[in-house]
Amino acid sequence: MASSSPLSRVMCLMVLIMSVLALLSVRFAGANPEAGSVIPAESRPCVDCHAFEFMQRALQDLKKTAYNLDARTETLLLRAEKRGLCDCLPSIN
Repeated sequence: MASSSPLSRVMCLMVLIMSVLALLSVRFAGANPEAGSVIPAESRPCVDCHAFEFMQRALQDLKKTAYNLDARTETLLLRAEKRGLCDCLPSIN
């Protein structure tokens, strides 16, 4: 059997590590739900509430971004107008 390259050894090791991690995650995902603290369904917010809160925060972020872009655009337009006025007026020195 010919010696394998260092790259193939590293790849085999990575595949082995990924396989072990996948098996461990499946084992923990299938763990007994009674083992941890379980929040009763009545006290948990529903998925729609979480989605609504997420969308509300996203909308607020978009409003802030739009306001900032609007303010920045206005500032740039005023600068451009000022520069245009300064270019067309003769210098008073």
